[in-house]
Amino acid sequence: QVQLLESGGGSVQAGGSLRLSCAASGRTFISYNMGWFRQAPGKEREFVAVIRWSGGSTSYADSVKGRFTISRDNAKNTVNLQMNSLKPEDTAVYYCAARGGLVPGTRPSEYDYWGQGTQVTVSS
Repeated sequence: QVQLLESGGGSVQAGGSLRLSCAASGRTFISYNMGWFRQAPGKEREFVAVIRWSGGSTSYADSVKGRFTISRDNAKNTVNLQMNSLKPEDTAVYYCAARGGLVPGTRPSEYDYWGQGTQVTVSS
């Protein structure tokens, strides 16, 4: 079992930055691929970014590529999402998720554990 707790959400104007953090507890954090997803009102949950269990490989949704950066600190059991140049369309609840196995996933159904989410609101 892995427990995930997100923090760092809030309200910001377009062009601003936010840094989300996800603290993990429970089973061995290093063995999990860690992803960030988001869900806007009335929309399906969508992939944002993922980092491989080893930290050596990352992948991003096209909509955030070049603006968002995912990182992890296995010594501290945390994964972060640095979000720059935020746009109103980035407004959503952001979720941290953990997936076991060797291959990072980009679909919500592939993930085993989820945090409760943190709200990000970007105003124009």
